[in-house]
Amino acid sequence: MSASTAVGHPPGRTAHRDRDRERTVLRSLASGVAVLTAAHGEQVHGTTVSTLTAVSRSPLMVGACLRPGSVLADLARAGGRFAVNVLSADQSELARRFADPTRTTGAGQFDGCDWFCGPAPAVGGAPLFAGAIAHLSCRLSSWVPVGDHEVLLGLVTGASGNGGAPLLSYEGELHVPVLRAPQEEEEPAR
Repeated sequence: MSASTAVGHPPGRTAHRDRDRERTVLRSLASGVAVLTAAHGEQVHGTTVSTLTAVSRSPLMVGACLRPGSVLADLARAGGRFAVNVLSADQSELARRFADPTRTTGAGQFDGCDWFCGPAPAVGGAPLFAGAIAHLSCRLSSWVPVGDHEVLLGLVTGASGNGGAPLLSYEGELHVPVLRAPQEEEEPAR
């Protein structure tokens, strides 16, 4: 059996068409949405990610994928720190703002946002958004080029949580999940 048959690819299918299908399939993986922020000197930047993941529990580390040449990655490397704002279900406009490649850069991109300055020792003064369901302070551990992105790995040095419903990315769109309390187990009928 060939490798393409093993994963369900029809014989003779072009590699380009397979990559398109694989990308489409990967977009069906729902993920949380966060805005990473970093500050160094007078420079500050934020960017939306939906590729944040826990990569280690001991020590507690997170990873995020960014495009090469990302201003956020450059600031995180320069300052050695970054912050994670895990967005709530009602912060879709914030997610869109910090994903827009045509937005204002520098401190101006935070104009009109409800934010506060993260503690200098923890995140170097990076912005933290009010209303986020969680904030993480991270010390940059390393960055690794992988394909057409680079993975920032951060050691979590502080965390706070506010609770609430998360904002999700699914099939390239933002979604609000319907959260239900766990049902009490019913005793089986006798």
